[in-house]
Amino acid sequence: MENTAGPRSALVWDDSFLEYRFSDTHPMDPVRLKLTHRLAAALGVLDEQKLTQIQPPVATDAQLASVHSIDYIAQVKAASADAVSQDAATLAHIAEVYEAVGLGTEDCPVFSDLHESSARIAGGSLAAAKALWAGDVDRVVNFAGGMHHAQRSAASGFCIYNDAAIAIQYMLDQGAQRVAYVDLDAHHGDGVEQAFWNDPRVLTISIHETGLMLFPGTGFAKDIGGPQAEGYAVNVAVPASVGDAGFLRAAHAVVPQLLGAFDPQVLVTQHGADGHWHDPLADLNLSVDGQRQLMLDASDWSEDYADGKWLALGGGGYSPMKVVPRAWAHLVGIAAGTPILAKTEIPQQWRELAASELSLDDASEMVASMTDGADVWWRSWEIGYDPADMIDQSIMATRKAVFPMHGLDPWFD
Repeated sequence: MENTAGPRSALVWDDSFLEYRFSDTHPMDPVRLKLTHRLAAALGVLDEQKLTQIQPPVATDAQLASVHSIDYIAQVKAASADAVSQDAATLAHIAEVYEAVGLGTEDCPVFSDLHESSARIAGGSLAAAKALWAGDVDRVVNFAGGMHHAQRSAASGFCIYNDAAIAIQYMLDQGAQRVAYVDLDAHHGDGVEQAFWNDPRVLTISIHETGLMLFPGTGFAKDIGGPQAEGYAVNVAVPASVGDAGFLRAAHAVVPQLLGAFDPQVLVTQHGADGHWHDPLADLNLSVDGQRQLMLDASDWSEDYADGKWLALGGGGYSPMKVVPRAWAHLVGIAAGTPILAKTEIPQQWRELAASELSLDDASEMVASMTDGADVWWRSWEIGYDPADMIDQSIMATRKAVFPMHGLDPWFD
């Protein structure tokens, strides 16, 4: 029988996302988005029978102001206007005037389309939240989103507007009482956590490389939320070089238990690909296979704990040749219900496109498969706790800090 209802999964995409470009040398190169989209298309996971496409509008100032201060939005717009002239004196002036709000810095340099391109990413995640909350779809991916470092009144960590927080706030404004946010980026999801620090309607869980080693230097087990929402900010700060087994153990020892207790109406996840061993900005030593497993887990968590309602975002990830396109093409396939087999070969046409985009002389330098050939087995928490293991120490610190606040036993649940 013909499916007249249409697909229940969606992808937020338009090539205008590629306009979010700080500079020719900045790590946040939009080529990683372009290559992801083209790889997903080449592998057939953009089939319109399985996945509808949502166009990303530019978020209005009022929509941005649901999370960001009016003054900050005005400063982003003013800095963007100033940056039309790219001469050295103007850029130096911008850095001096706007540095207090994180603009014109090495992490967040200013360009003329900064406001509009950032607001479009936010608008994309907002459109995803609208479609999800309205019941038009059950699953939505915006891999251009996941700008989790942006603060209420400041840019931070390559992020200008916090699309994840804006999407969550929209659902709260529509009447949502419980939204869970799980951040699987290598870096602490500090901006989203701060946006809902004192709001018990939002459970934020971030699993990340310890802030003792990595930007932004925050997100420890003791950071559990504000006085009205203690236990609703959750942080697992894992040691560097944790690898697939350790990271998966940390996720499975904390996330499903808390989701089960919280009973979210919607699950929002952030899938930064910067935990991979090829990523130049972090040290977690994950594989694409491990990241794919976390995406499959997120899909299962949405079904088990959120009635199938899932908004999946991108985030960090700075290896556009070997990591990001493979990881996020897997994410799109999983959300569409057509997961890409790990051992799938990458089409030659995409390898040639990638070689051209990255100015490589030989397409043979490109990765040839959607797997790293890694074993993603992990030791489940039920096997037992090793007090001498640094990963287990991090997990137990988090469980002790927040589990009792949700009626859970830190030792056994």
